[in-house]
Amino acid sequence: MNDVGETSTQDQLDFSDAHNKYFLRALFGVIAGRKYDLMAWDEVKDKLKLRGLVARGIQTVPIDQIVGSVGRYRDFDNAFLPVSSALGQRWRTINHAFYEDVSLPPVKLYKVGDVYFVLDGNHRVSVAREHGARFIDAEVSEAITRVPPTAADINADTLSILGEYNEFLERTQLDRLRPGQNVRFSIGGAYHRLIEHIAVHRYFMGLDLKRDITEDEAVTDWYDKVYLPLVQAIREENILRLFPGRTEADLYLWVIDHQHFLHAECGCDITPDAAAADYAQQFAPPKRLKRFRYALGQLVHTLTNHTKPALL
Repeated sequence: MNDVGETSTQDQLDFSDAHNKYFLRALFGVIAGRKYDLMAWDEVKDKLKLRGLVARGIQTVPIDQIVGSVGRYRDFDNAFLPVSSALGQRWRTINHAFYEDVSLPPVKLYKVGDVYFVLDGNHRVSVAREHGARFIDAEVSEAITRVPPTAADINADTLSILGEYNEFLERTQLDRLRPGQNVRFSIGGAYHRLIEHIAVHRYFMGLDLKRDITEDEAVTDWYDKVYLPLVQAIREENILRLFPGRTEADLYLWVIDHQHFLHAECGCDITPDAAAADYAQQFAPPKRLKRFRYALGQLVHTLTNHTKPALL
């Protein structure tokens, strides 16, 4: 029997298989225009303004929730497949220990929201994933944030929006003032517009009440009397179903712009319900376009699976 530090032919084969999988994924990524980079902890830390870590002790962690690395994010892809053959020696040693059922120390992970980043033990995570392990023992330290990310948030575009959301909450304190709020956008730059909306609302509140308005007053009054009524109209009209992939906050911005347009056009007051219904009627994707997109998707799926499409 080999010592723990030795490797076998099987270990060589396993590493070659893992590295070849990386190569094929990378090649497909170039063809399909997709990126399979492993997320860097520093990027998440900077975008979400994470401060400090709380030790959570030894835990059993789902491997599919480990989405990034603190220092070795260039050595593995987002499936923790080894990028370089230079990683082979360490990888094969860990792989051999896996076969020999050798007890290895827990990996060290940083947690934020529902996801984890490897501080120490990237090779162990890689080998465990390659062998189909679902869980791994880890020493966990957790970072606290106002906007805990999920696995779906760990990409450059979504993380950037999450960072804007964090800045919005720090500026407005809306999550403290209205704990049930969920003002989430699918598009970047939108939170800056909400800041402008609140500033304008504060100005007119001051004119109406003839006194200085605190920022907290302005935020809560805007949320209760402007944002929520329009969102409730969107819900009552069930408009969100007509705009797949969008959020209530997305529609709030679009509908309130439409409300202002209708008001300028007719010179009359337009209720949130009327503005929402008119926006949906004018701008929802037509059913014919939806059917075309569905048919196109089916054709792409058929071609991707290398079968001949059925004749219509």
